[in-house]
Parts: sequence; structure tokens; C-alpha cells
Amino acid sequence: MSRYRGPRFKKIHRLGALPGLTNKKPKTGNDLRNQTYSGKKSQYRIRLEEKQKLRFHYGLTERQLVKYVRIAGKAKGSTGQVLLQLLEMRLDNILFRLGMASTIPAARQLVNHRHILVNGRIVDIPSYRCKPHDIITAKDEQKSRALIQKSLDSPSPEEVPSHLYLDGLPNQYKGSVKKIIDSKGIGLKINELLVVEYYSRQT
Repeated sequence: MSRYRGPRFKKIHRLGALPGLTNKKPKTGNDLRNQTYSGKKSQYRIRLEEKQKLRFHYGLTERQLVKYVRIAGKAKGSTGQVLLQLLEMRLDNILFRLGMASTIPAARQLVNHRHILVNGRIVDIPSYRCKPHDIITAKDEQKSRALIQKSLDSPSPEEVPSHLYLDGLPNQYKGSVKKIIDSKGIGLKINELLVVEYYSRQT
């Protein structure tokens, strides 16, 4: 299944706020309607929607998400928590959480078009897994910096999370990873256990 490229509001209308996909918010009336009918949902549909929420927020294909679930399942600790850590430490998501891109799709474009450096080297793979002490900067070109400045100038509903650091000095297009994210820093309201359960029931 390919990455979703359709109307973004259609997804937040059904699944709720997906800040990584779009900075638009679902209307209050839609939220109330979803709550009204939530009692009629089957357990399968609840798990499916939670999985879809995770997939569309981080902009993943179904195959990519399955791969992350398998990696998380083989790691030590809670599969759900490890899964979220893996997704949150992707380069495209780090750029989004730093405010250097307005959405994760916008961050992916920055990376694909070679505007981003990690530790002084160009990285053009959005799924690149960042590590503590990594330094993320814009390429020293006017176009690269202008694209990031546009996002930084836009009002952001969220502060930079505690596991990241953004250099606030003028013309310093630099952020860094201070540590592995903990559960309090996740940028999406999600029940990751339902996602893990969804996939465990598919095998």
C-alpha cells in the first residue's frame, strides 16, 4: 500500500488531529459526532483506526509500518513504546518536532531535496534514524535556509520537546537530539498497545 496523497482533511475528519500530516484541526462538531458513535465501533475498528492514526501522522506506507512493528517486537522493552521511539527518531519527524518544517510531508521534501545535513553531512533519507548528540542543520545555501525560515516564522502550536534542542539565535538553522524520547514527549495522542494488538491479530 502506497503513502497517502489524498485530501488530508478527510483523514482528520475521521481519525482526529494528526499534526504530522496537517496543521489543520477537525471541527468541534466532528469530534462530538465521533464521540457519539464511538460506542458502536467494533474492537477491530478501534484497533484499525488507531493503527491508521499512527500511519498517517508519521506518513508511512503500510509496509514501512509493519517493518517498524517487527523491529520493535524484537527489541527489549515494551513493543509499543519502542515502536513510538523508532518513529519519533526518524529525521523527517525530528525536523517537524523542531519546527524546521510545518508538517512531516514538508520535512520529507526538505530531506529528499538535499537541504538537510546531519553532523555536517547531507542526508537525503527521511527515515534516517537520528541518535543522541546528532546535530541537524540546514545546508549553507539561501534556498535551504529560506525554506526552513518560513516554517520557523510560522506560529507553532507546540513547543520543542525536551529531548530536542533548537538554537534560537538568528540565522542559526540548527537543532540537536539531546536524548532518546520518553513517553511524555510523544507528539501524538495514541494508544500504541492497540496498534501492536492489531498487528498481532493479523499473523
